[in-house]
Amino acid sequence: MAAALENELGLDNEDYYSLLNVRREATQDELKSSYRRLCMLYHPDKHRDPELKRQAEQLFTYVHQAYEVLSDPQSRAIYDIFGKKGLEVEGWEVVERKRTPAEIREEYERLQRERDERRLQQRTNPKQNYFVWSSKRGRYPLRHEIHQLCAVDRRIGFHRGRSGVQPGVVTCGCRKKTHLLTSPLSQPHCVFNCTLMTTSIVRDTKTSHFTLALQLGVPHSYLMMSYQYKFQDEDQTKVKGSIKTGFFGTLVEYGAERKISRHSVVAATVSIGVPQGVSLKIRLNRASQTYLFPIHLTDQILPSAVFYATVGPLAIYLAVQKLIIMPYVRAQKEQELEKQKEVSASEIARRKQEAEAAVLLMQESVKRIIDAEESKMGLIILNAWYGKFVSDNSQKHESAKVIDVTVPLQCLVKDSKLILTEASKAGLPGFYDPCVGEEKSLKLLYQFRGAMHQVLSGDTEPLKIPKQCHRIDSEA
Repeated sequence: MAAALENELGLDNEDYYSLLNVRREATQDELKSSYRRLCMLYHPDKHRDPELKRQAEQLFTYVHQAYEVLSDPQSRAIYDIFGKKGLEVEGWEVVERKRTPAEIREEYERLQRERDERRLQQRTNPKQNYFVWSSKRGRYPLRHEIHQLCAVDRRIGFHRGRSGVQPGVVTCGCRKKTHLLTSPLSQPHCVFNCTLMTTSIVRDTKTSHFTLALQLGVPHSYLMMSYQYKFQDEDQTKVKGSIKTGFFGTLVEYGAERKISRHSVVAATVSIGVPQGVSLKIRLNRASQTYLFPIHLTDQILPSAVFYATVGPLAIYLAVQKLIIMPYVRAQKEQELEKQKEVSASEIARRKQEAEAAVLLMQESVKRIIDAEESKMGLIILNAWYGKFVSDNSQKHESAKVIDVTVPLQCLVKDSKLILTEASKAGLPGFYDPCVGEEKSLKLLYQFRGAMHQVLSGDTEPLKIPKQCHRIDSEA
């Protein structure tokens, strides 16, 4: 979570695109034009004062580094995927230069999946399954069972991708079931199973999953058909239904599954069958660990049992989600955010100092730009603020959340135009983030052709001025 928050705070990597004020799809000519303009602004030889010269050298180095990375196709592809830290990883020098950015991105995604799987295995090994079986029948309503399964599989058939016929399986095995809590008269016993063939037809798409399966064996042979619909939401919600018929009778199941955290999934399934009756199965998957809670309600199909099995888990989930899970996740995120702010205080202070130094270096250039724009009644930035604006219009409160960026924006004016890309404006020369982790905006008051204009733009929204729609009347 800390790494994700660090990225969210914008402290993990400097944005080279924002620094050069170019689009992510910028061409080599656009990169070169922006680079030359910034070099003229920050070139150390233009400043005689030793302190300004030192600051100019530092900023000139940043600009040169950004241009070197973005002008090289392979380095740019790595930067787009990994960020600045990815360029510091050893081993990229042995990657073939002939690889396209798409191939590099594909290779990274594969390695990332492998790393995530390894971390998951390290957290959850050994693999475990927990079964808690509950029934209303008998003197001992709750039993814990240990299953020992010995089986031999022989796979037959063929496989045709995500939609097609799945392999058949021949399985023979013996399961020894030992009860930890049983009646005095019960004894451990063995159950023999023999599956002669299992085959299935599967169709899996982005929004649905359909399965038609046939199993022939002793003691169970059955035909099963199931359908699952996948909602395209952040929690990966799925609803499913199935019908199974065989020598044991007929069974209808329906239920839902939802992701509650990065590695945890909760699911509930209602089973209605003859002669099985009505039962509810609740499953919790935590990485490679599975917790299963089957609850047998009745031996007969009763409407009341079906109603409570359906509505009960849904009501409990909604209550727990609203009263426990959501407040907990929100509190954890806020706590991590505050912690990351404290840890990153030195980094924020450094960027603030760099922004202030950049503003000092811009002063002479800004004076020349203003003189040129005034001579032709062009674009003059009167006031510009960047940060978080509040709704109570309290200037005191507002000034604590925003910074003055009038000089940096005027420095970007060229031919009576100011163009900002979709990158976060915190990376622009002379800018820094005054409210880390919070939503930010840019507010501009400017003059063009003698008329006043005003605009409020989101942090990552592209902006191009002047525009007629920004014009305000003299009374306003």
